[in-house]
Amino acid sequence: MTASKKIQIVIVGGGAAGLELARKLGTRYGRKRHDIILIDRNRTHIWKPLLHEVATGSLDASMDEVGYRSHCHRWGYRYLYGTFDRIDRAARQVHMAPVIDEKGREVVSAHAVRYDYLVLAYGSVTNDFGTPGVADNCLFLDSRGQADSFRDQLLNHCLRVSRAMVLHPDSDVRVRIAIVGGGATGVELAAELYNAADALGYYGLEVFDRARLDVTLLEAGARILPALPEKLAGAAHGELEALGVKVLTGIAVTQATPDGMRSADGAFIPADLQIWAAGVKAAPISGGLDGLALARGGQIVVRPTLQSESDDRIFAIGDCAHCILPGGDRPVPPRAQAAHQMASTAFDNIKRLLAGRPLVAFTYRDHGSLVSLSRFSTVGSLMGKLVGGRMAVEGRLARFVYLSLYRMHLLAVHGWLNGLALIVVSHINRLARPRLKLH
Repeated sequence: MTASKKIQIVIVGGGAAGLELARKLGTRYGRKRHDIILIDRNRTHIWKPLLHEVATGSLDASMDEVGYRSHCHRWGYRYLYGTFDRIDRAARQVHMAPVIDEKGREVVSAHAVRYDYLVLAYGSVTNDFGTPGVADNCLFLDSRGQADSFRDQLLNHCLRVSRAMVLHPDSDVRVRIAIVGGGATGVELAAELYNAADALGYYGLEVFDRARLDVTLLEAGARILPALPEKLAGAAHGELEALGVKVLTGIAVTQATPDGMRSADGAFIPADLQIWAAGVKAAPISGGLDGLALARGGQIVVRPTLQSESDDRIFAIGDCAHCILPGGDRPVPPRAQAAHQMASTAFDNIKRLLAGRPLVAFTYRDHGSLVSLSRFSTVGSLMGKLVGGRMAVEGRLARFVYLSLYRMHLLAVHGWLNGLALIVVSHINRLARPRLKLH
């Protein structure tokens, strides 16, 4: 059988769902009769729930990221570097935008990749809801590049304040940070900032401490962390305020300016750094999706089998999929656990398609939600048969389960043997490496 006649399965997006699926398909089918291709516009993968730690310097992404080229060599698939531009469903082709280097030179010209089956797993981005000034004045945490940019700007502001304190000891200069969005990302980032501030004293900013942070968390809803029970959300609210975070609920931001945020009630919140972490939408695809049915937020509407409602040969998984299961009235939430479960079902159904067997319906099992307030606290709720429904957890147990989520991700992406080895190495690295990444 020639290479041109191989069954070609293309996966667009190397996030938690896409990378896990690529490993499973590569392991199952290899390169003899099938060609498994992963397309991503980045060269490495970092687990998205870790980006707030990368942003504050608490985590060195270069030690925890996965290089696609070495991973594909290990697991029997191909990796193509580039940006997904559009689909041609009639020709069964994925079109790629040209790759341009930092000097504007074309590295790889625009080209097409054929597919027999296509899995779209390109994820989501932060939704600014068209709020004026947000795109120009706010930072986002959708990628490692954005997290690195935030860290650089944060360190610059801390250095500025530290220097001002040396020159003018009586001055009340501060680093003012406004975070919009009281979900997990906003809450975890707010707490992690204080962990970073506590560590800066070890790295040359002897006169800087958490008292010089002025962090405001803005939430339009009645409370933060709406995915958690009210009691746990209240506990997290109290923990944040004990750290020094000013938590403002029921505040809708109507404009972001270079100097701060304006709210619907006319208040102005001054800020040196502004972070928008309120809501998500499907990542935009410049050339379109050739008529695939889309939800209002741009997600691809899928059937319970995770096949696109418009095309049996196209699957969508993870944050870019809009999946309402039978008996439900809301789509499966954009969470890491959903992405993992969707990757498993997509793998099973692609195997069934290739074998000519009937497909199975996706079943979402909500295992609960956990939110880490850095080293200070962890709160959440666990759901499932082991706990008899829903159980509130806090403290060490919650922290252990929270860390276990990342370990499960490592096992899914690297397999049991490699995953366990990486977990051990990760523990050693956390003991040996500096508390903060400052470059």
